[in-house]
Amino acid sequence: MPVAEVARQMLDTYPRELNLDQRLLVRCIEACYDCAEACTQCADDCLGEQSLQELVRCIRLNLDCADVCAATGRVVSRQTQYDPNVTRAALQACIAACRSCGDECELHARHGMEHCRVCAEECRRCEQACRELLDAIG
Repeated sequence: MPVAEVARQMLDTYPRELNLDQRLLVRCIEACYDCAEACTQCADDCLGEQSLQELVRCIRLNLDCADVCAATGRVVSRQTQYDPNVTRAALQACIAACRSCGDECELHARHGMEHCRVCAEECRRCEQACRELLDAIG
């Protein structure tokens, strides 16, 4: 079952009133997990490239972004007694990681690395979803 569907079903069964717009929350959770997967696979694909030495920064940013996105997805999934300050910090970190990774991957995508193109797109989607949820938190 897709992550968004699982998140939606779980939020539908939440025994209390949600503090956030469920649609924004589901979109953010899905984008975080999708981006974490894209970044993990992009790092692995970079390791298979001939120009490995030129991709060290990209690999590092991929792995950092994957970890931050996965952690953010988990933080925003938890709604009971959530601390908006922690949620804000996680979202801000995710936005920054996605921006850095997306920028780096776009550079390599211009040189024909298709995996970097896909990763950059997922980073931008996650960055946007996190920004929308952050705006909703205020």
